[in-house]
Amino acid sequence: MCELYVKADPILYESRSRSLRIRGVVTTLRLENQFWDILSEIAEVDGMTTNQLIAKLYEEVMDFRGEVVNFASFLRVSCTRYLAQKAGRPVPLRLVGAGV
Repeated sequence: MCELYVKADPILYESRSRSLRIRGVVTTLRLENQFWDILSEIAEVDGMTTNQLIAKLYEEVMDFRGEVVNFASFLRVSCTRYLAQKAGRPVPLRLVGAGV
């Protein structure tokens, strides 16, 4: 089992920063390359650029929650939820036993 993880190409977990404009403010996001690739795939499926997708996700989470404490982590979780949905697995709304 561990081979699946330890043999991953290091470029996949190398971090990369990208500047984009959200709500008129230029900001920088730092994510691992694999997450940038997944966000790019989601954006393509939705017919938009990666930056447009990220701005839309930010708008939607702010409208729904009013704040987002760690947007980069939110994007990572969004990617894993997308992959679970794509694989046909149920996507939980919250963690069991997380106390929230």
